[in-house]
Amino acid sequence: MRPAHAALLVAAMAATPAMAAPVAPPGALSCGGCHAPAPEGAIPSLAGRNAGEIVADMQAFRSGARPATVMDRIAKGFSDEETRAIADWLVTTGAGEPAKP
Repeated sequence: MRPAHAALLVAAMAATPAMAAPVAPPGALSCGGCHAPAPEGAIPSLAGRNAGEIVADMQAFRSGARPATVMDRIAKGFSDEETRAIADWLVTTGAGEPAKP
């Protein structure tokens, strides 16, 4: 590669903004406190779940259709739009995925 071409490539790369990770919607970061990638006990991981499943579960907790000890109270704190934003963020960022070795 010619020095002029290399300089242009470096300049173009420097001028291109890096892709920023999506900002977590309010409440999303707290999910991992209980729903760890490798859960212990009765609390399931969110790894491998799709956004629709997460939203449906949150709606079931909110309505009382799915019994819970804590999630029913947590789910009532979020609107449908907030729940969808959290679910989409969890799936998009891989926040519910197991850690890579």
